Amino acid sequence: MAKGKILIIEDEVSLARFVELELTFEGYEVTVAHDGREGFDAFEKQKYDLLLLDLMLPGMDGMEICRRIRKISNIPIIILTAKDEISDKVAGLDSGASDYITKPFAIEELLARMRAAMRKVQTFDIKLNSLTFKDMVIDTDKRMVHIAGEAVELTKKEYELLLYLVKNKNIVLTREQIFNKVWGYDYLGETNVVDVYIRYLRAKIDERFGKRYIFTARGVGYYVSDEK
Repeated sequence: MAKGKILIIEDEVSLARFVELELTFEGYEVTVAHDGREGFDAFEKQKYDLLLLDLMLPGMDGMEICRRIRKISNIPIIILTAKDEISDKVAGLDSGASDYITKPFAIEELLARMRAAMRKVQTFDIKLNSLTFKDMVIDTDKRMVHIAGEAVELTKKEYELLLYLVKNKNIVLTREQIFNKVWGYDYLGETNVVDVYIRYLRAKIDERFGKRYIFTARGVGYYVSDEK
């Protein structure tokens, strides 16, 4: 039985073939695409457990593929890139990638990162494929949010922030707890990012629907509550 289904989107044919052979030897079922649009089409047609993605691709670049996939799936995405600038790595992670690895790389490191990424998703996924809170339904398979039957468009981080709050409803979460869970210790952006994203969520949820979902514990943090 295969360890998992892996999609490789990489236009460097020799590298893609090398990785395909190594992963197949390790027991994975592998599909390869050398064009961005072709790769995204392959993703839409079949369920995969992990995506290995180059950034510089013909047809559709890796950043755009990341953004599109994150609207519909929580699949682990590891970027394979020749770019080693911090700004490129941050841009890739902000687009929805789970991890990145710089070319050239050792296959042992890639395999280890793949295992870690897949374990993380298994830990993050909840047993039920939806959460309900007041008139809100969060579909954790499709990463979609509906309120009163109406779809709410959220970015990857807005979704993860809302999910974390709802999974801990009626519990006050400190800014530090939220920051560490949603952004992680190695985040390189602004330090007030939690407050900024709470404002984004309130604009899309509380203000749009005229109800209070997200409450402030002054001087401490935030929580969602069954309160009116």
